[in-house]
Amino acid sequence: MSYNVLIAGDSALIRHALRSSIEQTRDWQVCGEAENGKVAVEKVKQLHPDVVILDLQMPFMDGLEVARQINLLAPNTAMLMFTMRNCEQLLEYAPAAGIRDVLSKSDGLAEHLLACLKSLHAERRVNRTHSTRSRPARWK
Repeated sequence: MSYNVLIAGDSALIRHALRSSIEQTRDWQVCGEAENGKVAVEKVKQLHPDVVILDLQMPFMDGLEVARQINLLAPNTAMLMFTMRNCEQLLEYAPAAGIRDVLSKSDGLAEHLLACLKSLHAERRVNRTHSTRSRPARWK
């Protein structure tokens, strides 16, 4: 079983690079891309991804606001954020918005992303071996 990933960011180049990295793994597939925050929220409603990868700075709505909205719409969707500005304040606000991890664009983004996805995959596998009563249907 593969998990679906939505990539949201205003740079087509970075979205393409992330897609290429993700598509090299058999457990993950990219179900869609969004070029701004508004489109990202709409795509989550349409595609129901397992993971959303958000850029912090996007047109119309920044990544933190997008994460807050996704958290309300799909609270079981895992979210990762990538940014050029990895500061203490962001590391404080991100978990409150539902972000699982913040990745730096400048420090091997693809490698860190794949490591985070592996960690999420391992977590999902462990959760499947335990009771499924409290989890949403897509994780059973």
